Amino acid sequence: MISEIYDVIVVGAGHAGCEAAAAAANLGSKTLLVTMNMQTIGQMSCNPAMGGIAKGQIVREIDAMGGYSGIIADKSAIQFKMLNLSKGPAMWSPRTQNDRMLFAEEWRYALENTPNLDFFQDMVKSLIIENNQAVGVVTSLGIEIRSKSVVLTNGTFLNGLIHVGDKQLGGGRMGEPRAFGITEQLVSLGFEAGRMKTGTPPRVDGRSLDYSRMDEQKGDENPQKFSYTDTPKLTKQLSCHIVYTNETVHDILREGFDRSPMFNGTIQSLGPRYCPSIEDKINRFAERTRHQLFVEPEGWKTVEIYVNGFSSSLPEDVQIKAMKHIPGFENVKVFRPGYAIEYDYFPPTQLKHTLETKLVDNLYFAGQINGTTGYEEAAGQGLMAGINAHNKVREKDEFILNRDEAYIGVLIDDLITKGTEEPYRMFTSRAEYRLLLRQDNADIRLTEKAHQLGLAKDDRLQKVEDKIAKSQELESFLRETSLKPSLINPILEGIESNPVDQAYRASQFLTRPNITLDKLDQIESIREFTSKYNDEVREQAEVNIKYKGYIEKEKENVSKLNRLENVKIPEDFDYIKLSSLSAEAKQKMNKVRPKTLAQAGRISGVSPADINVLMVYLGR
Repeated sequence: MISEIYDVIVVGAGHAGCEAAAAAANLGSKTLLVTMNMQTIGQMSCNPAMGGIAKGQIVREIDAMGGYSGIIADKSAIQFKMLNLSKGPAMWSPRTQNDRMLFAEEWRYALENTPNLDFFQDMVKSLIIENNQAVGVVTSLGIEIRSKSVVLTNGTFLNGLIHVGDKQLGGGRMGEPRAFGITEQLVSLGFEAGRMKTGTPPRVDGRSLDYSRMDEQKGDENPQKFSYTDTPKLTKQLSCHIVYTNETVHDILREGFDRSPMFNGTIQSLGPRYCPSIEDKINRFAERTRHQLFVEPEGWKTVEIYVNGFSSSLPEDVQIKAMKHIPGFENVKVFRPGYAIEYDYFPPTQLKHTLETKLVDNLYFAGQINGTTGYEEAAGQGLMAGINAHNKVREKDEFILNRDEAYIGVLIDDLITKGTEEPYRMFTSRAEYRLLLRQDNADIRLTEKAHQLGLAKDDRLQKVEDKIAKSQELESFLRETSLKPSLINPILEGIESNPVDQAYRASQFLTRPNITLDKLDQIESIREFTSKYNDEVREQAEVNIKYKGYIEKEKENVSKLNRLENVKIPEDFDYIKLSSLSAEAKQKMNKVRPKTLAQAGRISGVSPADINVLMVYLGR
């Protein structure tokens, strides 16, 4: 037995575990990170990339809160792209390609330089539960480690089963053992468990590919970054490439369907809807003659390539034969075939908004154990679980982000209110207030909250306050400065926008869809003033002017909904006694135990009529 008693033990050192451990330790909790392998801390198990649609917003939120994911992503980036720039700012999403080995190295370095954080390498086989509280863990060596709280971030390791064709291997990742014992213990305590599936594509030798037959995808000319801190900006970038499958590739893949665990009944659990395997794509979308693949480099100092879009659990000989008919892959050499993995998860309706379990006090779940998919979703949950585990043992208030405050808030509320039967992935469409939850204003939304918690330091808050003050200053200048027709009309005519016959404020021209601040900078008097502001300040001021009416309308909608968020439902409320409630509403609300009327209204199967019944009963 290890004699030291920790405030927080975090089990698992993937993206969720790393953020949970960092948050708890940085807040002052004596924290232990237990991992099966110290060499795979912060490992990118699947694609070598961070961010993307809605996921990029989550990474910026983690950074604004004082988490590490954005910093690590910036330090290990090999390419940066801002996605969806042709759409409105609610859709803009940052994404990096990353050096896989450097990413893990930077995570380990960051954690080893975090005060209050210890490490231990072993598999956790069970929890120590006393008086319905998690008070420690027992490892496979029989070592007992005591704590005041436990955060489980087991990823795909709980009873993990790897499939390559008709071959099956026990493991949490290729070449790494699975974890066992925890699921069985939790089920014996009354938890409901399920199985999910995910998969990964082949890794190939980049020296064997002919890139001249592919479309090159370069990074942005002026690459940005995730972190609001002074992380390095990219000065050189590696290109990705795009290529397409064809009917020959599909025909070869179909030949292996009878040996596919996806189709012969071996795998019965559900995989991620929005990241299906290549065999699933050609089966579900049989009318399509080709599917897009992204050829992604794994780092600065390796020839290894990740074939994004070719996730597969087909036999390795079928995978290799099919790949040789992809343009540029005729002489491909495979480092590792793709595979599928099944693992245990726990339906997240068994959690509170803090990610503490309802059945066992001081026990928290974060990441794929809750049915999510993706590094970013896992990291966001880890951050919140680490914060709340610390707050609970220090007898501080719980910390919850609402749906109008962060994508992380949307993610957690969706999970615990609606649950999920397939791997949950975040999209901008899941957030009803996405115009408020932009990637450019995550620091404005969240840094003050993080500062109050003690996660964001004074210099972080000062930086945000400076950004707000400067963007307001720039905004005021643009609202107050008039532009005569002789100044603005040459710009308008150059972009085929209607000219004007009188002076208007600069801000009024910015509301036109094809006018940007960069274009107004062609006017010397504008440029002289705006040139002293950095890109972040300029972007903030421009978005606030362009979308002012929409933003105010969205804030008004938030205010209306918050009236229902403020109507609390007693924790022990007896829904069964309300005869006017539908049978489905009674069943669902009894299971979820919503804290507010607004949360009750988001439960699948609960109708507006059911909410009205509750409102009347609660005196509203």
